[in-house]
Parts: sequence; structure tokens; C-alpha cells
Amino acid sequence: MAAGRPGHAAANRRRAAAPRQTCAAGRRAPRVHNGRMDLAAIQAELRARNFDAWLFYDHHHRDAIAYRLLGLPADLLATRRWYYLIPAQGEPRKLVHRIEAGHLDTLPGGKRVYSSWEENRAGVRDLVAGCRRLAMQYSPDNMLPTISLVDAGTVELLRSFGVEVASSADLVARFEAVWTAAQLESHRVAGAVVDEAIQAGFREIRRRLSLGQRPSESEIQDFLTQRLEQGGLLVNEPPIVAANAHAGDPHYEPRPGRAAPIGEGDLVLFDVWAKARTPRAVYYDVTWMGLAADRAPEAVRRAFALVRDARDQTIDFVQSAIAAGQTIHGWEVDQVARGTIASAGMGDKFVHRTGHSIGESVHANGANMDNYETRDEREILPHTCFSIEPGVYTESFGIRLEVNVYVGEGRAEVTGPVQNEFVRI
Repeated sequence: MAAGRPGHAAANRRRAAAPRQTCAAGRRAPRVHNGRMDLAAIQAELRARNFDAWLFYDHHHRDAIAYRLLGLPADLLATRRWYYLIPAQGEPRKLVHRIEAGHLDTLPGGKRVYSSWEENRAGVRDLVAGCRRLAMQYSPDNMLPTISLVDAGTVELLRSFGVEVASSADLVARFEAVWTAAQLESHRVAGAVVDEAIQAGFREIRRRLSLGQRPSESEIQDFLTQRLEQGGLLVNEPPIVAANAHAGDPHYEPRPGRAAPIGEGDLVLFDVWAKARTPRAVYYDVTWMGLAADRAPEAVRRAFALVRDARDQTIDFVQSAIAAGQTIHGWEVDQVARGTIASAGMGDKFVHRTGHSIGESVHANGANMDNYETRDEREILPHTCFSIEPGVYTESFGIRLEVNVYVGEGRAEVTGPVQNEFVRI
């Protein structure tokens, strides 16, 4: 669903009710699966969502989504523009430059070549002839920047041919964010290792404190990374270890020269994400809070309780809606957590979205739980996963509690343990 303005949803409903003009197409499309592209599934989804076609376009690897969905080599030399149109019915069509004419030969469909800009323009016009509504990696008002990859000039060109360019956001989510059973299992495997590493990390801080040491944030970060790797996980980026005021920076990194020592009485945040080293494995990504004291200061205790309540109310909202068979969207989930924190007068301390899509990338291309940084109107689809991670951040401390929620058929589950009090270090 288009993101940004409420009027887009109504416009989509009007289009769905109108007669649809079919793209000009050749013979019946073959049922193929090239790499990760499932042509039959894509075309079925296009018909279900009232699109005439999905137009993929790239130049110099601007659109990584296209390469993944079409199964094209990530290292394909793309110094010239290429176009691949998948109609809702019929055979796909290609437009490629003469000096890179073989670039799309692994994909089904007829091919046309161009060299000059005049040939390019005529080729694009003919490629979309008969299409009224095209899906592209486009987001109205750039509301979803991870989807808004096609340049404004190309959109203008297509509109000059009388074509409506609509967002592919929900299509991308369908083919990039939906998990298989094997991926869910890989998530659970990673979760077991991550959860154990987090608790081991807190124990390691206590061990060093008991020896009279004050371990640095970077030393504990290294400990966690080694623990994850020893558990067989892939760690593309090291976890966040943030103490006291550093926990008030949501994306703090304990780099050399800025890593703080951790001592008695300190508050410590662990944000840890990793995945199994198996094909198409997906991430597990959680945040836990530890305290090297018997009792936290009053402000810290209040913030923890508030964030915990926001998290729990948001989980309850998602689980109740899914159990009732309701369709919910990312922005609605964010509203629950944000409303809880705002009602306590701390709304200005919650400075990021409530959660993000999780997949083969830790920030994947499904719906984000967001009505703050963006207004994410994408549907929360069955067999997708996302984080719920409200937070409160001040100049002296920060609190974030993050869990992962997997939506199955008729139910939503938190896939790991849920923290309800500080881990006593």
C-alpha cells in the first residue's frame, strides 16, 4: 500500500473498482524459477493487487532489490540502463543496451536493444505500451526511502506516456520479507546462541568487577562477538555495548578512544544481532538491560517500567489483532508504543521508530513499526518477523527493551525470552 498521504488508500480502492486495461503481451508466460525469481507467484500477486505490470529498472546497481528478486548476479556490470517488465499476464519483456545486450539473458522474455537516447525513450514507451498502472521501486513523497529507488526523471518519463507509477512496497515485502519454515528455524537457532551470549556477557562483567577490574565497553563487545562466533553465528557488525550516558545514544558504538569503563553501580545496554551461517538464514536481534547495583535510581526505574509497559502493550495489540484476523499496518503498531510513552510525558525521549522488519538483513524490506520516522502503511504479512523496541533516552542514561515478533497463521509470537526486570550484574 502506498505510504505517505491518507488519500492514496482511497485512490487505490477507486482504481481497484475500475475496469483494468491489460498490458500488451505475447504468448502465455512460462512457469519458471530462475535463481530466486518465481514468475508465476509474481504475476499472481500483481493480479491480486490490481497492477498491470512490475517494471524493474537499474543503472550502476542503484536498485539492489531488483537483483535479488530477479536472481541476477550481484556483480553484474551495469554501466548502461536496463529494464525488465513483468506483466500481470503474459511473457516478460526486456530493454537492454547493445553493448550490454546479454545482461538479462538468464531471464525469460523477449528482448529489444537500444543505443541512443532516442532509441531508449522509444523502447521504454513501447515496453510499457498498454499498461495503465505499473509497480516500481518508488514511494510517494519518499516516505519509504528503502523502497524509493527509481529516480524522478524515469518516473516523469513514464508519466509522460500516460502510465501511473505506483509503489511496489507491498510486493517487495511479499517476496523479500516472508519467511520459509527453514528460515524460522534458523532464527530460533540464532536466538538460542544470542540469548546465551547476552547472559554470559553480563556474567563476564561481574567476573571482572569481582577481580577489581573495570572492563571497557569495547572489551565486553569483543567478548560477545567471540561468543557469537564460537556459537557458529555470522556477525557482520559487532553488538552495541553502552554504559550509562552512552546508552542514551540509540546507535552508540564503543570505538577506540571513546569506549567507557564499566564499574560498580553502572547501567549497561546490550543490543545484539546475528544469524546462522546457513543459506538464506535470517537474523535474531534483541536488546537487554543490565545493572551493576542492587537498586537503580528512581528515574532509571521509572523509565524501565515505562518502556516495559510500552513493549508489552504493543505485543498485546499485535497478538490480539492477528488472533482476530485483522489486517494491521506498521504505523498502527508504532502508535501503541508511542502513545504509551507519550502519555507519561516522555514522548520527546522516544526518538526512533518502534521496530523494523527482520530477515536475511537485520533491517529487512517488510513493514517497519513506524509512524514517526516514516508513516509505514505496509501490511504486516503472515510469516514475517519484526522487532518491537521502544526506548527512552536522556543525557545521562537510556533504556531500550527489544524483542522479535513472528506472525504466523492466526497468531503472533515473541520468539525469545522477555525481560521484565534488570539483569543484576
